[in-house]
Amino acid sequence: MPGVVSHHRGSRVAWSILERLGRFDGSSNLPYPISIMDNAGARLICRALLECYGGSGKYPVNRGTPFEILVLTILSAQTTDASVEKIRRRLFECYPDPHALAGADVRDVKALIRSVGLYHTKTRNIVAAARILVEEYGGSVPAAMDDLLRLPGVGRKTANIVLHHAFGKNEGVAVDTHVSRLAQRIGLSRHTTPEKIEHDLMALFPQSEWGLINHLLVQHGRTCCRGYKPHCERCIINARCRYYLKREKQG
Repeated sequence: MPGVVSHHRGSRVAWSILERLGRFDGSSNLPYPISIMDNAGARLICRALLECYGGSGKYPVNRGTPFEILVLTILSAQTTDASVEKIRRRLFECYPDPHALAGADVRDVKALIRSVGLYHTKTRNIVAAARILVEEYGGSVPAAMDDLLRLPGVGRKTANIVLHHAFGKNEGVAVDTHVSRLAQRIGLSRHTTPEKIEHDLMALFPQSEWGLINHLLVQHGRTCCRGYKPHCERCIINARCRYYLKREKQG
């Protein structure tokens, strides 16, 4: 049927053009969606990334007391770790624990963190979260997912990071922009929402590696698999990356 053949050729041409422009990243919105990888393939990718980046997964904003990790992770949303790290010392010198932050004047906190993106909202969130910690948890950060999700500014990504780095617990996979992009590109997930991507990653990897996966994908996203023009030719996992293999097949 000539019409059908023409349609598929047109889709391939459109896909190729938009891909070169950086409009698509190998996710399920492509005309030819990438299927999810099997467990064996996922483990080989994890092993290769682990050899390249190591397994510490300890970024500066993920070091400190549970309270510090919670606050810094909330502040790090949609901003760089470097920006957050610059205000760490001043912030915790003034407000070293939940009790101090719970009693803070919002205007004073805002002045301290104004260099961080979305500082108006983040100020309200960390002060309100500190008050809940004091009033309902005795001034301690809870070590349970449901309790953390009750805090302002905390979603599953933040909760997973706090649980892993503050308490050594793996209850899920933290899905940020890097993890979302790479999971779709590589073929670890065909979904686009963080919740469904997390579900796919949890099914592919053993629970003991859930905290590690975020670290590996974030590092690879920062150094190689960037949002615009990923460095596919020098990528250590390109032989198993669905995005790269499809691109090569398309010519």
